[in-house]
Amino acid sequence: MHTTPRPWITTPVTAELLRGALDLERTEHGLLPHRLPARARAQNTDGQLAMAEAQPSGVRLAFRTRATAVELDTLPTKRVYVGAPPRPDGVYDLLVDGLLVGQARVAGGNTLTIDMSTGSAQVGPGPVGTARFPALPEGVKDVEIWLPHNETTELVALRTDAPVRPAPDRGRRTWLHHGSSISHGSDTASPTTTWPALAAALGGVELINLGLGGSALLDPFTARTLRDTPADLISVKIGINLVNTDLMRLRAFTPAVHGFLDTIREGHPDTPLLVVSSILCPIHEDTPGPSAPDLAALGAGQLRFRATGDPADRTSGKLTLRVIREELARIVRQRAAEDPNLHHLDGRELYGEADFAELPLPDRLHPDTAAHRRIGERFATLAFAPGRPFAARPAHSRAG
Repeated sequence: MHTTPRPWITTPVTAELLRGALDLERTEHGLLPHRLPARARAQNTDGQLAMAEAQPSGVRLAFRTRATAVELDTLPTKRVYVGAPPRPDGVYDLLVDGLLVGQARVAGGNTLTIDMSTGSAQVGPGPVGTARFPALPEGVKDVEIWLPHNETTELVALRTDAPVRPAPDRGRRTWLHHGSSISHGSDTASPTTTWPALAAALGGVELINLGLGGSALLDPFTARTLRDTPADLISVKIGINLVNTDLMRLRAFTPAVHGFLDTIREGHPDTPLLVVSSILCPIHEDTPGPSAPDLAALGAGQLRFRATGDPADRTSGKLTLRVIREELARIVRQRAAEDPNLHHLDGRELYGEADFAELPLPDRLHPDTAAHRRIGERFATLAFAPGRPFAARPAHSRAG
């Protein structure tokens, strides 16, 4: 029996169809999701953070429909590193009723060419492309399209072969997380395989991911963003970027952490707040930053990093991961005496020496897909399990 294809319906992409973005910018092509609000972006002059916050890690379209075919036109911006192998196109993950049923990539798009040896970057324009998802299951279903976590993605048009409406509120708690490129997604394969996305799925929560590659630097505007964003659960992962940028000394670090937490507490005085230190990273455990690309490896077509600091400089207050972990534990212990909803997690419980031996960091800084899965599963157990900081409370205890 021949079935006549149903005509396409174009639905405007609006805030009601998006989750995980804190702001939407109208561009000449469509909508650009942002993970920092305009006021925060206006206070930033760093190109790395501007790139990171516009990469939509954790941002997804969410709608209910009978459609069996979906197309999404986008304009991606892809990174090219001079001297390194080409990066694969970003992946779009499509979930139906919470299960991954399709993946797509978008060819073309703009190109951001980065020279790691000089720090320069140039943008070249490119065409709009289409992510296609045919042959979806019949019937009414909740569909999510998770955007590539590592490509700036302007949303141009959404087409389906049946009407769509925003996905209903499932009554799940909102988890707001801030961290570095490891939380952003670093070198994992697709947007639903970042460790925060995996942990959110296992924990049954809605994720807002403020993992910002290279930019977990205790910025006051990031703290204010966390303060002003509605959330039921909050976590902040602090450490690696402060070391690998060599941004501050211990004298500045301690009050900066206090100030960051004070600001969050202005908007969320009683929300469970989990402070997480860095996972194991051998090059910076006892050697300060800054990090730098290993030019010898880059010449051989490999992207790897090395620590350029001097371990002896720890005596003058330079930060290492071990120093930061000890100080974070002390700060949380001190504050928790008056803040019973403040908690601490040593990042080496998520990924430690045994994990590094089995699943080493390919570029010496970032975990791969298998390590992201392990970190996500461990976080779900250590944060969301009964008796843990993010454990679901019985309904009667939430009434007040």
